[in-house]
Amino acid sequence: MKISVLDRVLLLATGLLAAWQVAVGIVGADTLPMIAYTVSFGVLLVACLLLIILGLDVLESPIVVIVSTIIPLGLSLGLVWEHLPAYRIAYLVFAIAGFLAIVITRLVPRRNRLPVILLASIHGVAGMTIFLLPILWAINGRATPGFSLVGIGGALIGIGGLLLSFLKTGKPILSRATILKILPALLLLMTAAFVAGFILA
Repeated sequence: MKISVLDRVLLLATGLLAAWQVAVGIVGADTLPMIAYTVSFGVLLVACLLLIILGLDVLESPIVVIVSTIIPLGLSLGLVWEHLPAYRIAYLVFAIAGFLAIVITRLVPRRNRLPVILLASIHGVAGMTIFLLPILWAINGRATPGFSLVGIGGALIGIGGLLLSFLKTGKPILSRATILKILPALLLLMTAAFVAGFILA
């Protein structure tokens, strides 16, 4: 599918926001969360550049599925490490094991539903963590109300992941053309929510 000028502008804006977040970092974050956030936004920046250069058809590559998994896993790991210290090691093990499982099931061709089930489960846990934790922390007064924007970004990344997952299974919620048309705007809104939420935290 040919990428439009508007899509390129939206993806460029998304990439610039991600680059800015990589450059400034998260104020007050410990070493591991800082690394996790930086890697996540760095991958998002590279993904935007690839989409601008190669077009939206690059999303069909299995490598894209593997690499894009780093974004929710990295963000959720950073959030858990910062705000749920009792679950740090358990979630770190989950993130590493989950990523390796997705790598193996995507690089080794399988005809069963295991790759889709694994992808949906791992993305589901990471996405719900990104969505719920900031909103609950803001509601309970453990963080500023602005931190809830990170949760909104989590909801948007979840919607995008869901649309792409169903598209890859051959049972899309929306048509392929519609999904690819709204994806650049969705990525920009998601990134803006993440950046604003971390600034206001």
